[in-house]
Amino acid sequence: MTRKFGVRGASILLHRWTGLLMATFLIIVGLTGSILAFQGKIDRWLNPELHTANPPQRPPLDLATLAERAEASDSRLRVAYFWVDEDQAHMMVSGRIDPATGKRYTLGYGHLILDPWTGTVLGREGMEEEWHRPDSWRRRALPFVYSLHTSLATNTNTGWMIVGIVALLWTLDSFVGFYLTLPRSSGPFWRRWRQAWRVKWNANSARVQFDLHRAGGLWLWPLLFVFGWSSVMLGLRAVYEPVMKHVSDYVTDDESIAKNSLPEPLATPTLTWRQAQAVGERAMAEQAVLHHFTVERPYGMAYIDMYGAYTYCVRSSIDFRGHGWDTTVLVDGNTGHLRSVDLARGQHLGNSISTLLWGIHYGDLRDWLPFRAFICLFGLFLTTISYTGVVIWWRKRKSRRFVLPRAREIQYAAAQK
Repeated sequence: MTRKFGVRGASILLHRWTGLLMATFLIIVGLTGSILAFQGKIDRWLNPELHTANPPQRPPLDLATLAERAEASDSRLRVAYFWVDEDQAHMMVSGRIDPATGKRYTLGYGHLILDPWTGTVLGREGMEEEWHRPDSWRRRALPFVYSLHTSLATNTNTGWMIVGIVALLWTLDSFVGFYLTLPRSSGPFWRRWRQAWRVKWNANSARVQFDLHRAGGLWLWPLLFVFGWSSVMLGLRAVYEPVMKHVSDYVTDDESIAKNSLPEPLATPTLTWRQAQAVGERAMAEQAVLHHFTVERPYGMAYIDMYGAYTYCVRSSIDFRGHGWDTTVLVDGNTGHLRSVDLARGQHLGNSISTLLWGIHYGDLRDWLPFRAFICLFGLFLTTISYTGVVIWWRKRKSRRFVLPRAREIQYAAAQK
């Protein structure tokens, strides 16, 4: 007997084997993503000493003062970039050049955490001796979860790329899965298709698992696509950027770097952090009037050697996220002239979409707690839909292993009569 094998049959095979290939990955990213949706709150619970205990009811120190306090804490370091959250100031640092050797000082850490109201150092991340403390697991826990989520705990470009490739398969397979829910027989379309949106809770366990897999995938299909494509954005830029460039107004990373880079890096700018802050504040105020947004608070600064420029960033009324470099100006490190402006929205449609995808992927839309809770639940749903897919395949495999040999026996017995 010849088995018909058309578009639907090919789609079933593609969905089955792609799903099995991705199942372990999706379960990992689903569970770790649920944890990371509340990363800040979990870190506050695990490591209270790294957070300001009772934030005073007044604005924190200005950005330049925080940078100066960080550099005053260790004469060997220089601040590369930093940002201020609710009860922490995060300083990413590197070693200055040692005049005696011409090489950078070895600090033993790359991340300082400061009290935003006093500038006191609350902790140093990355110090070797920290990892030998009995309670070091508290510091290691969330970085490990993040590493597992983004690079399968490898912390390498290869790990990120593997995650990106699987995410690309996930994105494409979301369309295949949607197609397979469409009704096959003739008749009123919606009457037949609406069965795919329902879960028959009073049926047997096999049917409930099948309905959860199918109906769950339909109800949350937009998020399945968005999280798949945003994962491609994070791990496979070589695919994401050409696609976004083709379908929208999009400025790629390479284009941005080429536009702003100097022929030679500028290691020591003329402007200090304080002067750069003053220039940045003026430039941002001008952009707020020009583009009709409101500056809510300063967020962070950076000095980029290869650009020879300072970045000044604020939280603004046009931001998608509560945390992130969404509204920024770039000012020349020597002259203070405005070099470029990056806004969360209103400039390049593709880049605005990318910023929104960042916010959705990290559960951060204006730091809205209900959305974080929803993304946490979505991670658990992703785990469920992956698990049920494997169970459905296993049940069918067991059934085929029993039914097909039995059918052959019956056919053989009938032929002998």
